[in-house]
Amino acid sequence: MTSSAQPPDRQAALEALARAAYSLSAADARLRGRATRTPGALSLTHARALRVLAERGPLSIAELAAGVETTSPAATQLVNGLARAGYVDRRPDPANRRAVRVSLTPEGRERHRSRERALSGALDTALAELGGQDITVATEVLIRLGAIYDEL
Repeated sequence: MTSSAQPPDRQAALEALARAAYSLSAADARLRGRATRTPGALSLTHARALRVLAERGPLSIAELAAGVETTSPAATQLVNGLARAGYVDRRPDPANRRAVRVSLTPEGRERHRSRERALSGALDTALAELGGQDITVATEVLIRLGAIYDEL
C-alpha cells in the first residue's frame, strides 16, 4: 500500500500493523460508547445488523446472530435496542410460534442507507490516494486480522 512513512523492514511493519489493529479496536470501543450515549448513533454491531437485515430480509434471531457474527443472546439484546430506536420490528414466525422474525422498519432502512452513504463517503475521502489494488490488499489484511482475533 502507498504510505508516506514506510517501515524499514518486515518486523517493523508487522509491529506497526499490530499497533494499528489495537488503535482500530480502541476506535470501535469509542464508537460503541457513543452509540450508548448519543441518540441516533450506531455501533458497528448495530450497523452490521441493519446491513444484514437489508440484504437478507426478515430473519430469526439465530439467523441474525449468525449474520452479525455474534451469539443469539447478544443478538436479542441488539434487537431490543434497535426496536427501541424504531429501526426493527419483531413479528411472530409463522413457521415456529415460539420464535420471532426481525425485519427493518422504513426508519431502519433509511438509517441503514444513511450510514452506508456516510461510510462510503468517508472511505472514499480517507483513501483517495489509494488505488483498487491497495484497497484490495487492505481488505485482505482486515479479513486475516479478524481470523487472527478469532484464534486468540
